[in-house]
Amino acid sequence: MTGWNTDTLANSAGPGAVTIVEGTSFCVSAENGDMLPELPHGAFFRDTRIVSRWNLLVDGSPVEPLSCMSSEPFRAFMVGRAGHVPGRADTPLIVERDRRVGVGILEEITLRNFSREPMAFSIELVIEADFADIFEVKEGRASRRPRPIQEEALGRLRIGPPRGDGLSLLVSADGAEFRGDRIAFDVVLEPRGTWSRGIRVAPSGEGAGVALGPDGEDSNLQAPQRRFLAWQSGSPVSSLEDDAMERVIRQSQRDLGSLRIFDPAHPDRPVMAAGVPWFMALFGRDSLLTSFMALPLDPSLALGTLGTLAELQGERVDTSSEEEPGRILHEVRLGATTNLALGGSSVYYGTVDATPLFVVVLGELARWGGLPADSDGLLAAADRALDWVGEYGDRDGDGFVEYHRLNEHGLINQGWKDSWDGINFADGELAQSPIALCEVQGYVYAAFVARATLASHRGDDDTAHTWLERADDLKREFNERFWLPDRGYFAVALDRDKRPVDACASNMGHCLWSGIVDDDKAEAVAERLLSPEMFSGWGVRTLGTDMAAYNPASYHNGSVWPHDNAIIAAGLMRYGFVEEANRIASALFEAAGHFGGRLPELFCGFDRSRYPEPVSYPASCSPQAWAAATPLSLLRTTLRFDPSLPTGDIWVAPTSAAHFGDIHLRNVPFAGGRISLDTSRSGTSINGLPDGITLHHEAAPRVMVPTRRERA
Repeated sequence: MTGWNTDTLANSAGPGAVTIVEGTSFCVSAENGDMLPELPHGAFFRDTRIVSRWNLLVDGSPVEPLSCMSSEPFRAFMVGRAGHVPGRADTPLIVERDRRVGVGILEEITLRNFSREPMAFSIELVIEADFADIFEVKEGRASRRPRPIQEEALGRLRIGPPRGDGLSLLVSADGAEFRGDRIAFDVVLEPRGTWSRGIRVAPSGEGAGVALGPDGEDSNLQAPQRRFLAWQSGSPVSSLEDDAMERVIRQSQRDLGSLRIFDPAHPDRPVMAAGVPWFMALFGRDSLLTSFMALPLDPSLALGTLGTLAELQGERVDTSSEEEPGRILHEVRLGATTNLALGGSSVYYGTVDATPLFVVVLGELARWGGLPADSDGLLAAADRALDWVGEYGDRDGDGFVEYHRLNEHGLINQGWKDSWDGINFADGELAQSPIALCEVQGYVYAAFVARATLASHRGDDDTAHTWLERADDLKREFNERFWLPDRGYFAVALDRDKRPVDACASNMGHCLWSGIVDDDKAEAVAERLLSPEMFSGWGVRTLGTDMAAYNPASYHNGSVWPHDNAIIAAGLMRYGFVEEANRIASALFEAAGHFGGRLPELFCGFDRSRYPEPVSYPASCSPQAWAAATPLSLLRTTLRFDPSLPTGDIWVAPTSAAHFGDIHLRNVPFAGGRISLDTSRSGTSINGLPDGITLHHEAAPRVMVPTRRERA
């Protein structure tokens, strides 16, 4: 099996790379639409590259790119020019490529002749398929050996093994002549004339679930548009005074819709894939945090993610996959090399934080009124997860959850900073496992509180009291063992010798989010997070500039991650640091504007005073799930919107007027219905609340789990 502990870096797809996505299918190309096998380009289906080369030639020359437009996540419209005439600056021949991705590709190629003379051209599309696994493409290990091509019928090709002998590719192009690896057309264009042809590509065999009809039509390529329109029609509608912020919010909604994937056994249960291009699969941590942040958009994402993760929850001890009873998986893969399938047998469990986060998300979904009437199965999964926390997560019984990989191919670091050098001391020394991360203790604390919430919701006050006591004990131990009084911040971790790993890292902001930080330490943490060493002007860095391992262009040691900042901002607001939280929110919305309205997975940590625009990180995923959900989380944070259906309360106390102006939200899902929220300088109102809900125009209390005994 391919090792999971691969380098997090990937080769760059090149400047202006175009990515379109629909579920587990996506396509990466150059700006002119061409795909080159030596770059991480191609059309991918279930983690397998089904098209490795897709080059359009006009009289033997590639098309010069002019512009690329993408109004829908699964579609790109590329405009270029061709047919250059020596001695002339301009060419009268314009080439359009209208590409859609679904289970395969549909591309409409159009040539327009703006000359007053007729023009004749040879049009060729060079196509190859290497069926490389996505890990091979990412790491530059693909063999680049194209598979054999057979002409099946007029206007139709098959690439790959004969029918029934594995995954192959069907190509349909009406009126084309096939010349080896080339789909060719001889075109004569009259003055001001236009020529168009459609080319369809679809995987076949090995459960691809699709076959082109005789005319090449494929209804699967229409499904993305239908799903996208349904997603848009059911999504909340935002109207913001800040137009740039509104564009970012709407882009986030579109991207999250495109990153949903569906288990064929449960087509009505969406789960969140982590991101394009390398992580179009179910990830425990990423999918959970994304669905948590996206609750104001669609609670079904959280419910579907929880349900799928519960079905795949660990049942036995398997050192190869790091499966353990009750453990929530890290990653499911679908590739040709590993031969995986959503719900299949090859799942990797090597993560320390997905298991407590499962319980956290379940508790938050209950607050939003998103749990079905029969949620006993999810509650049982939460209890199994908490059993894992106590038995396998805390192997040495010191009260903290640690990680240590069980084999040589697993991840060395198993928190969200999972690169090999992601956890280090202030002097740059790498921490050695078992490692207890500070944010993971916060997640466990929040899981204990969430379990208390779920018990209280069912009237089980004794169980609620037990979990609250466990949360209090953990909080006390955490603040004693992780706090560095001489530094004024929390250690990022404890290493195998229980030494505090003293690097100043963004992880401690997650501890504010979870509520595990004592009040007397919160101000120092807030000051440090917004210090010049940590705050770049575009966001909080993953590692301070005064740390030995700091590198602004690294993956985890000085870069800025939007989702990390969204969690930090929510934590700051939770502890009452309003200006600090809004400063981060403003910076990220501004950064999004520089990235065309879409926040990437991460960007470099260079200081804003030196670099007036955020600097891109090579090979950053975009769109990426928790980056896409970040603007929604920031919006909720600045509104201080905190529902608690089990206690019959909603708190909303907007802090956003000075930064973002008026905010109006319609069709927001809550408790099985829809509400609207309007906030302006003159006040705030919510319409459509269920009966019995009390609206509070103030910040929510930090722990919202009053038991029946305490309410009495």
